[in-house]
Amino acid sequence: MEQILFYILAAVAVIATIFAITEKHPVHAIVYLVTSFFALAVVFYLLGAPLVAVFEVIIYAGAIMVLFLFVIMMLDLGHPEKAVRPGVGDWWPALVLAAVIAGAVIALAATRPATATGDVPVIGVQEFGRALFQKYGIAVEIISMQLLFALVGALYLGRRR
Repeated sequence: MEQILFYILAAVAVIATIFAITEKHPVHAIVYLVTSFFALAVVFYLLGAPLVAVFEVIIYAGAIMVLFLFVIMMLDLGHPEKAVRPGVGDWWPALVLAAVIAGAVIALAATRPATATGDVPVIGVQEFGRALFQKYGIAVEIISMQLLFALVGALYLGRRR
């Protein structure tokens, strides 16, 4: 059952990411990207990494998407007063993908026992943090600098001349 859910959620993540890349409206692209992040979070949970799944939801689907929305609003890419309301045809891909993710989570919750059993090694937050910042500390700093540069670039592009 978990293998089937894995493949379904992997397909949802790929499809939502393709929709996010090909979508013309930036806010719709962000909604598809958030859908992809939630599907990836459940995939990480299925792979035995609940901490990474929580980080995926909190950091990427939460903080990074808020930053993207802030940049889109700051750049003023569209005028909402001129926009037409999306019809049902515009919402069906996002609704189908969200329904698949919700169904996978419900099926996972129904079939998974309450306690984790198996040979999957469980590490705590302290071990995870130690490995992350001792072994991959430079990579974490480089990624944080990239996010800072992206924010500065967005502020530069969005300023009024």
